[in-house]
Amino acid sequence: MDDTFEPLSDLPEPAAEPEPEAAPVAAAPSPAVPSPAAPAGPPRYDAILSIPVTVQVVLGGTTMPVSSLMKLGRGAVVSLDQKVGDPVNIVVNGRTIARGEVVVVDEETARYGVSLTEIVASSRDDRVA
Repeated sequence: MDDTFEPLSDLPEPAAEPEPEAAPVAAAPSPAVPSPAAPAGPPRYDAILSIPVTVQVVLGGTTMPVSSLMKLGRGAVVSLDQKVGDPVNIVVNGRTIARGEVVVVDEETARYGVSLTEIVASSRDDRVA
């Protein structure tokens, strides 16, 4: 289904009718999706730009039996399937979108981040789901 709209610029403008005087009313917010009568222009993404998403950086993973999990305590080291220097996965809302390498952002505050090295292409099926 094609959801694009074509401008209706070929139609004649309706004649303006005088409006009766009324009390001022606050303007309604603009719709995020342009109506067919709206002038052609870039799509408006204002409505979706403020939606929060969960971003995770996955250093690695492992599997272990529940008995080993129950023995973990303070100071225990869990060995991961990634090696030092391997790229880490950047996951947004459960979907891997990129890979990168861990970098030091600020040594004074001991903060680190991820420098993106690869954007993961999603298949058409992933985008529809």
